[in-house]
Amino acid sequence: MGLEASSLALIRDTLMVVLRVAAPLLGFGMVIGLLISLVQSVTSIQDQTLTFVPKILGVIVLAIVLLPWAIGTLMAFTTEMFQLF
Repeated sequence: MGLEASSLALIRDTLMVVLRVAAPLLGFGMVIGLLISLVQSVTSIQDQTLTFVPKILGVIVLAIVLLPWAIGTLMAFTTEMFQLF
């Protein structure tokens, strides 16, 4: 495998790990935003802070819960990258 092909594989693997770690947080934030938007449209409350505060708090709580898994995933990827070099 040439240098260009191995560089592309490294970039692809890096992006996949980033996507795997970030996807649960982004998906959870999107679900919370959708639920808050639904509540806002039903109750006719259009306060901007009502959208951001629950979303931020929910993502922070989920990040704390998923932290051991994310660290394990990133450590495994880092170990794999060091073994390649």
